[in-house]
Amino acid sequence: MMKTSPSKNRKRKNKTNHYNIKQAEKPIDRKKNKPQSSAKKKKYQTSPQADKHLPKGRKHTTETWPIRLNKYIAHSGLCSRRKAAELVKQGLIEVNNQVVKEPFFPVKKRDRVSYKGKLLKLEKQKIYILLNKPRGLITSAQDEKGRKTVMDLFKDKIKERIYPVGRLDRDTSGLLLLTNDGELAQKLSHPKHKVKKAYQVVLDKPLSKNDLLKIAEGLELEDGIAQVDEIAYVDGKDKNEIGIVLHMGKNRIVRRIFESLGYQVKRLDRTFYANLTKKNLARGRFRHLTPKEVIMLKHLLHVK
Repeated sequence: MMKTSPSKNRKRKNKTNHYNIKQAEKPIDRKKNKPQSSAKKKKYQTSPQADKHLPKGRKHTTETWPIRLNKYIAHSGLCSRRKAAELVKQGLIEVNNQVVKEPFFPVKKRDRVSYKGKLLKLEKQKIYILLNKPRGLITSAQDEKGRKTVMDLFKDKIKERIYPVGRLDRDTSGLLLLTNDGELAQKLSHPKHKVKKAYQVVLDKPLSKNDLLKIAEGLELEDGIAQVDEIAYVDGKDKNEIGIVLHMGKNRIVRRIFESLGYQVKRLDRTFYANLTKKNLARGRFRHLTPKEVIMLKHLLHVK
């Protein structure tokens, strides 16, 4: 689905698509509307077998004191730095038993920071978990209606407090990253970093070539233009199976794209996220990221 340079003296071999989607016959470039050839695999891809929970994490680096309150909260594993700033402004955070509403308040090493009466401590280990989410689970730490969440998969398996990075709909399956690294989670979720995500979509009816081109050009939705990086038929015979790549993180963006043209999404599976794939990761299983993958993510997001 991306460009590659063919060899001059030998025939090109068929390779698995970089986004873990079956190779399409005629990928479409949204700018030129021209067929493209498949891409070479990028350097970083997941390779360890599923459910091998090693390494166990990386030790938390020594903090330079004082540190900002929202950063302290994020590094405690409670939530992302952006969410932490919201909690502070809402008056839900106390420092030494006094409410503080300034996210950048300097926290000293001996200060006691608490949330709703619970003392927050910096995590000693940074944990990065890659989950192949099954359908039917809420992407949340807890659900007010008592429905099952992705956290139910980690009961008695992960001691550290982790939380999902971004969201997948209840009926959407595929890659989901969970961590207690608030800074990394914030950057992965921020639109300016344009983190790519690839989905395999099954529609209720074949997608017409005209509609495929419309999506590639960018559809006007109620909250703006839906920019798509790549889109193609997964199988040349079954036009209702589509591969789509985008960096936007708006709510239900993939479903809304197709629904705006009169299609219903029957199945939606995320196959690629921030250079991570589902390789050797069965549905409902999870594993720790390798040190190499953690370095790759931090390099991608310019995180020290």
